[in-house]
Amino acid sequence: MRRYEADPIEPLVANSEDRDLSFVGDVSLRLSVELGRATLSIRKLLALQSGSIIELGGEDKQPLDVCVNGRVVAKAEVVVVNDHYGVRITEVVDAAD
Repeated sequence: MRRYEADPIEPLVANSEDRDLSFVGDVSLRLSVELGRATLSIRKLLALQSGSIIELGGEDKQPLDVCVNGRVVAKAEVVVVNDHYGVRITEVVDAAD
C-alpha cells in the first residue's frame, strides 16, 4: 500500500476556495432553533401537565440561536410562511467566536 504524507510546511490546500467539498453535500446534520432555556427541578418537571407554562427567560424580539449539531452557527427571527413557522437568518456567527 502506498502512503502519502503532506509536507509539514505546505498545507495540502492553500485556502478554502481551492477545496472541492461537493462530496459532503449529502451528509445530514441536525439543525435546531433555540427559543430559550429554563432550569426546572425534578419536582416541577413531574408536576407539568397540559396547559402548564414554562418561562424560557428570553426577551421578546430577542434573536434565536440556530444550531447545527448543538453548535450555534447563526441568529434568526421567527417568520410565518403559508401557516408554518420558519426562521429568517439575521446573522451568521463567526466560527472563531
